[in-house]
Amino acid sequence: MKIFVAGSTGVIGQRLLPRLVQAGHEVTGMTHHPQRKGLIESWGARGIIADAFDREGMIAAIGEIRPDVVIHQLTSLSQWNLEDNARIRMEGTRHLVEAAQIHGVKRMIAQSIAWAYEPGDHPATEDVPLDVQAPAPRKSTIDGIVSLEHAVAQMPNHVILRYGMFYGPGTWYDANGVMAEKVRTRALPATDGIMSFLHVEDAANAALQALNWPAGPVNIVDDEPATGTVWLPVYAEALQAPAPAYQAGSKRGERGASNAKARQEYGWHPLHPTWRTGFAHSLR
Repeated sequence: MKIFVAGSTGVIGQRLLPRLVQAGHEVTGMTHHPQRKGLIESWGARGIIADAFDREGMIAAIGEIRPDVVIHQLTSLSQWNLEDNARIRMEGTRHLVEAAQIHGVKRMIAQSIAWAYEPGDHPATEDVPLDVQAPAPRKSTIDGIVSLEHAVAQMPNHVILRYGMFYGPGTWYDANGVMAEKVRTRALPATDGIMSFLHVEDAANAALQALNWPAGPVNIVDDEPATGTVWLPVYAEALQAPAPAYQAGSKRGERGASNAKARQEYGWHPLHPTWRTGFAHSLR
């Protein structure tokens, strides 16, 4: 297939593009950084310069490529700017969907998150509503996700990948990432909140496999949702950092997510089924 990847040089895109090329697809990777075009081409894909906030530019880019599928991996997370990330989910997604619709693209695969569900006592399945009543500051993230998913659902065939919290090379949880620094300085307490993690390699593999999945949302998380009191000491040990302090309680929506649908209905199996071994492997 002809595949257009928006967000092609991010932590997922840089792993996804080579996989798509190896699978025999004709791949175009979009970036708004001209200096990254050569990187995209080094993976065997075509590079194209476009800005997701430029509606006319996006229409022109999609029109030039005429893809069969658009894969949306756009984020703005490297600098911990959650407002920018919400904006790209809202405006960038809308422009990408409009461009695809104008040029007759039928299928889109998009990155969402698995911690946007309303509060509950058990790991969320895909039929749990999103947390549309969330107060600030969580509201900004939820508004961005709701907008993204609503726009993508306008596509005739769409798969929404609700990813767990990324760890692995280039993420916040990398050895040089912002979370690692917080743990080393004991600035991140272990709480009762539940998190579902996902290694970036598993995120890329899911996006590749989603080319053949049915429409709708699906949780892409590892097998073991866990409280901060359980996973954070393991992460700290893998970093050879001090043990974290304990802080009672949890934040709204920290309930984890279930990957039963992806595993049982779609046949997706993570290479890193649990953070217990994944943290140490990714921090070598």
